[in-house]
Amino acid sequence: MPAHFLAALPNFLAYLGTAVALLAAFVAIYLYVTPYDEIALIRGNNTAAAISLSGALLGFALPIANVIAHSDTLLDLAVWGVIAGIVQLLAWGVARVALPQLQEDIAAGRAAPATFVAALSITVGLINAACMTY
Repeated sequence: MPAHFLAALPNFLAYLGTAVALLAAFVAIYLYVTPYDEIALIRGNNTAAAISLSGALLGFALPIANVIAHSDTLLDLAVWGVIAGIVQLLAWGVARVALPQLQEDIAAGRAAPATFVAALSITVGLINAACMTY
C-alpha cells in the first residue's frame, strides 16, 4: 500500500467515525421524535415506515457527505452535522403540518404520504448540502 494512503488513513477513520456517530445520533433523535415506532413497523413489513425513514436518512446523509468533502476540521463536520439534523427535523415537522393524518397513515402502511415525506426529506437534504458549500 502506498505511503500516502497510510498517511491519510487516520483522517479517513476520524471523519468516518464522526459521520457514523452523527448518523447514529440523528437516527436516535428522529426515532424518538416521531410518534410511531418505525423500527417495529419496518420489522412488521410496513413499507410506508421504511420509505419515510429511508428518506430522512438520505436527507441527513447528503449534507454530511458534502461537509466531509469540503470541511477543514472535524469540528466543522460536527457543527454542520447538528445543523443538518435540525433542518431534517424541521422538514419532518413541516410534513406533519401538511399531512395531519401522517401518524395514522404511516402506521397503516400508506405509501403515498410516506413517499411525500421521503421526497421532502431528500429535497431539503440536497438544498441543505448545497448551502453548506463554503
